[in-house]
Amino acid sequence: MTDLSLYKWVSFPVSTIWDTAGQERFQSLGVAFYRGADCCVLVYDVNVMKSFDTLENWHEEFLKQANPPDPRAFPFILLGNKIDIDGGNSRVVSEKKAKDWCASKGNIPYFETSAKEDYNVDAAFLCIAKAALANEHEQDIYFQGIPEAAVPENEQRSGCAC
Repeated sequence: MTDLSLYKWVSFPVSTIWDTAGQERFQSLGVAFYRGADCCVLVYDVNVMKSFDTLENWHEEFLKQANPPDPRAFPFILLGNKIDIDGGNSRVVSEKKAKDWCASKGNIPYFETSAKEDYNVDAAFLCIAKAALANEHEQDIYFQGIPEAAVPENEQRSGCAC
């Protein structure tokens, strides 16, 4: 694990990670989960071409649902996971193919990882944290446009604090 004490953080980043496991049924929940995100991490299995082929759809759907102010500047990170499987013999998506895809999207940072073997995971998450902090929103988007509940001045209140 990376020793974060080596880094001088003004405030330690707190992250919320939504893992949709690549399931299309979660795409309809996009607005609720994606709006206000500071970074998007796309993960595919280097041993399954279909997981790589769906990256384009997830990338576009995220941008559509999250609606960031500048979509071309929004930080994405790509992780090619499960590089430990079968000593790499089962791999169907080459590192070059993944890097070419990243280049076509504005040079998205790319990491090859093994969650099982804890390979390159710390480096990837450090990059994710830095990208998210650099893009952090100043306002609380979850309550944007929701007026505060107002109690008319002449209305009687009960003694209950709730």
